[in-house]
Amino acid sequence: MTAYELAKAEYGSKGIETEAALASLKEIPVSIHCWQGDDVVGLDGGGAASGGIQTTGNYTGRARNFEELKADITKAFSMMPGKKRLNLHASYAVGAAADRDKYEPQHFAPWVKFAKEIGLQGIDFNPTMFSHKNVKDGLTLSSPDERIRKFWIEHCKACLRIAEYFADEFKSPSLVNIWIPDGLKDVPADRLTPRLRLKDSLDKILACGYDRNKVIVAVESKVFGIGVESYTVGSNEFYQNYAAKNNICCLLDNGHYHPLEYVSDKIPALLAFYDKLALHVTRGVRWDSDHVVLFEDELKEIAKEIVRNDASDKVLIGLDYFDASINRLSAWVTGQRAMQKALLYALLTNHGELRLLQDKADFTALMVKQEEYKTLPFGAVWKEYLRRENLKEDYLTEIREYESKVLKERN
Repeated sequence: MTAYELAKAEYGSKGIETEAALASLKEIPVSIHCWQGDDVVGLDGGGAASGGIQTTGNYTGRARNFEELKADITKAFSMMPGKKRLNLHASYAVGAAADRDKYEPQHFAPWVKFAKEIGLQGIDFNPTMFSHKNVKDGLTLSSPDERIRKFWIEHCKACLRIAEYFADEFKSPSLVNIWIPDGLKDVPADRLTPRLRLKDSLDKILACGYDRNKVIVAVESKVFGIGVESYTVGSNEFYQNYAAKNNICCLLDNGHYHPLEYVSDKIPALLAFYDKLALHVTRGVRWDSDHVVLFEDELKEIAKEIVRNDASDKVLIGLDYFDASINRLSAWVTGQRAMQKALLYALLTNHGELRLLQDKADFTALMVKQEEYKTLPFGAVWKEYLRRENLKEDYLTEIREYESKVLKERN
């Protein structure tokens, strides 16, 4: 018997069908962020990341233009199993002579063509409210300057129109996630008024008449950031209340909370009230450091909450990290495969049995059973999944070859 056949039998003895798990995993899309490939520089001339965004490192071969970024995405995505979407920031407009408040679908048509060529399931979108001259005093949608607010309101409206275009092209709704860097470095004199301005700005954006069947609007909170250590306008409490009142989506970035707050616990809390919620999966080290996602405990718990609550169609999974200190393609592939591993790990769990033990208050058996799952032959099932996806477990060799032939030539 093969290692997979042995694993299939062992999981079967626990009431788990590995074939069903593999079939389910293959159908769960993950939206993969374009900005890992170029250190969040973008293509619209905004330059190096600023306005609350920081990338560290200077590894060889950063993509410097659209063609190089496409080549790197094509290569990296070819080593990733499962269904994939592309997650774009607005700063990746191609050939745009207009400023961000005047962006049109035509500026992203090359991305649509490319995404179709490599077989992606759709494109998700993010207004880019950083790395721009109109981030005034660190503020955008909450700025006291009406001109600044209007610019960013119009930018977000443009992004909704572009997202409708993506939805039409792929026959799949496009997630538009609004994150702003707004806040203050030191103790504020007024915490309410900036939030009232932000609320008014969001109201104006949502009133543009976008098609809710095509565009899923999300708002993303943050506890603090560089230069806004004392006060963040778009806090968790503000956005969750705003989203609930306006029937839009909350996006949870697991680097945007206190280190002892867990997004895995927030997922079922929000599922009790929201039809959909969105994730930016990252790995925070002490704070929102956007380290490459790894197959670690919190990632496993996030995946468990998605799977055990039959929420793979309700929780929109996106990745969000950027590491310039290592090979950027390896970062992409490692993080995406880690997400897939976590989902498979969750699918290979008899959640019904564990739920029953909890309901019976048999916490002794619950602990023992949960520990048993940790040593089941998960690795053999993962390798079988890769085999069926025509992929190798070793992707480093292929990446090193690409680095030698392509990336090093860019320097």
